[in-house]
Amino acid sequence: MNYEFIEYPDRDMLAIDLANQLSDDLEEALHHEDRVALAVPGGTSPGPVFDDLCGSDLDWSRVDVLLSDERWLPEDHERSNTRLLLQRLLVNRAANARLLPMYAPKPTPEEVLPELESNISPELPLAVVLLGMGEDMHTASLFPEADRLEEALLPGAPILVPMRAPGAPEPRITLSARVLDGALRKHVLIFGAAKRAALENAKGKSIFEAPINAVLNGAKVHWAE
Repeated sequence: MNYEFIEYPDRDMLAIDLANQLSDDLEEALHHEDRVALAVPGGTSPGPVFDDLCGSDLDWSRVDVLLSDERWLPEDHERSNTRLLLQRLLVNRAANARLLPMYAPKPTPEEVLPELESNISPELPLAVVLLGMGEDMHTASLFPEADRLEEALLPGAPILVPMRAPGAPEPRITLSARVLDGALRKHVLIFGAAKRAALENAKGKSIFEAPINAVLNGAKVHWAE
């Protein structure tokens, strides 16, 4: 497995440089396609990257933005990843981008999978994906002990997989590994010594033990303390 590891002197420099790389990747993709798709993670880590990326001089009206995974919560809930996107990424110039939803107001994700997948399918393969990684070596909602991890890691997996995992208070929905790994450009964002150690620990492990390994080949990993 080959990936490029890029170390930065601080998190501010990482955010600026990564935002520039994402912008360049999208601009290149727009030279070849009418529309391009960008998948991004939730959580707090990507916020500063979004703050820089949202001002990029791109034709955002031709960019579709979606989450790599989402908690099954209303978009105005404080734990909603979509809420973060609306506040930090889909503002400024990037307000012209189109958001592909990863939530619908139904009790469970299983009830609306076909509807959500139908919005994403025409935009594949993803032009660019930005992912995070947990200390347990998960990425998106591909958790080592999740109930449908095996299905989500299959070469023929569906686009979206509902996921429930120990310690996760609500159901989640995630892009499958094949969709994430199929992106034309892949970036992984991690902070801190513990996550750098987890990345090292993932070497040699199966994708079931370390789901991050399902998407690392050919990726750029961006790290700062």
